[in-house]
Amino acid sequence: MNAATLSALAEPNRVNIVELLRDVGALTLGEIAERLGLRLPQSSKHLKVLTDAGLVVVEAVANRRIFKVRKERFAELDRWAQSFLNAKEEQFSRLDALLSKVQEQHTEPK
Repeated sequence: MNAATLSALAEPNRVNIVELLRDVGALTLGEIAERLGLRLPQSSKHLKVLTDAGLVVVEAVANRRIFKVRKERFAELDRWAQSFLNAKEEQFSRLDALLSKVQEQHTEPK
């Protein structure tokens, strides 16, 4: 995981492009722009950022450029986010154990 990946996804139009490609599959620049209501130059710039970050791959077919999501990059992102969830679960488990211990101490007869 790197900062370029997160930076690329920090812009709502780029997230919309990624979600569109995830749902539909491969699309050309024109198809992406049309479906999202973006201008071609704007779409092109967003796709450049996504491509440079390794989130989208472009394939040249004749005179068309077809864009697709790189699923392995999102699997990497998922593993990175999961590491934070695992750390929090571990903290909650330790807190639960501590609270149980305190509760046992207060319920023991003296």
